Amino acid sequence: MSAGSAFPLHNKKPNLPHQMDNLSHDVLHHILSRLPISSLIRFQYVCRSWRLLAQNPQFLDQHENFRCLIFHCDYPIRNHLCFVDFPAFQQQKQPVKRISTPFSATMPEYDVVGSCNGFLCLSDSLYNEKLFIYNPFTREYLELPKTKEFPNPDVVCGIGFHPQTKQFKVIKIVYSRGFRRIQRRVHHSEVQIFTLGSSNWRSVGRISHHLAHGQSQAIVNGRLHWVSLPRRHHHGRTIVSFDLGTEEFIDIPKPDYGSLSRCNYHLVILNGCLSAAVYCTHGKMEIWVMEQYGVKESWVKRFNIGTYMPKSIKQEASEISFKVSKIVLRSKIVKVVCILKSGEILLEYRNRALVLFNPTTGKFKDVIFEGMPNWFHTVVHFGSLNRIDSLFE
Repeated sequence: MSAGSAFPLHNKKPNLPHQMDNLSHDVLHHILSRLPISSLIRFQYVCRSWRLLAQNPQFLDQHENFRCLIFHCDYPIRNHLCFVDFPAFQQQKQPVKRISTPFSATMPEYDVVGSCNGFLCLSDSLYNEKLFIYNPFTREYLELPKTKEFPNPDVVCGIGFHPQTKQFKVIKIVYSRGFRRIQRRVHHSEVQIFTLGSSNWRSVGRISHHLAHGQSQAIVNGRLHWVSLPRRHHHGRTIVSFDLGTEEFIDIPKPDYGSLSRCNYHLVILNGCLSAAVYCTHGKMEIWVMEQYGVKESWVKRFNIGTYMPKSIKQEASEISFKVSKIVLRSKIVKVVCILKSGEILLEYRNRALVLFNPTTGKFKDVIFEGMPNWFHTVVHFGSLNRIDSLFE
């Protein structure tokens, strides 16, 4: 049922809402679970029973159809959000839809920290002061309390939900840069935790690794994961996890062989497993999957991705694009975004193009949606209609 036909039908048959209310719970569940999140937003207004079910956190628990791709865009319009439903990847006919940010007046420059259970975490990219929890589909948001100030801070943030404790937590790792008399740079770190529903940040000590700002986090088994920066005289990098239950940092073991000994890779969750996309020579990439979480021997090289250049990148970008876009300064050559139900792997090239890779055939396909921005950073998001106050229950 399209949006255009829903309201005329409602006007002609005043008893339609009553009939909709009489549908069984199983029938309603079957109908709504097949809708993309953009349709679910509209259909929640059909009747009261639809609205209650659509706002039920258990119903909205990671349904595949509610998955969408959010673009954090920086050019040609600076700092705005838009999205496209994942079912749209089958036809590529739907345009990207704009997402309003009602707090933009108080935080005009922001980064998307991450997505968790229907909520985005956004951080102030100018002053490292503000943090917002935001549901882009209900437009509800919550500004978190400020933390204590540090001189010359370098901040890494993350958001996650622990399935056992049922708590949302935001982690803020602050590296304060100082200088000794011999001009050797010293980094002092402090790890702060904010539990949604509480009123204050808590300090839980320090971290021995230095995590780079802008590195992608990956959430699995109630843990956040990052890749550390290389240390002096040590060329490898460490996969660092933070347990949201015990609030402890734990190093994830890597295999003794293969390309994960290299420095250049990023983390991603594929089919619920912690995975690492490793950059190889000549623009090629390998994807390693930890099939049994925490087990060193379970790392397997699952995919090989060849060299490819999307059509849109073959054209030289204008000089002004590089000047106005902050996203390009943090861009990767290729980023593995996710894997679709079809088995195709979604790739993001230089923050400018989306490409589908078929592991079976080894073929690439450019993905273009109407209204796609020129520069963007993508985030996989499970849309929901959960209210902010549900985080405190």
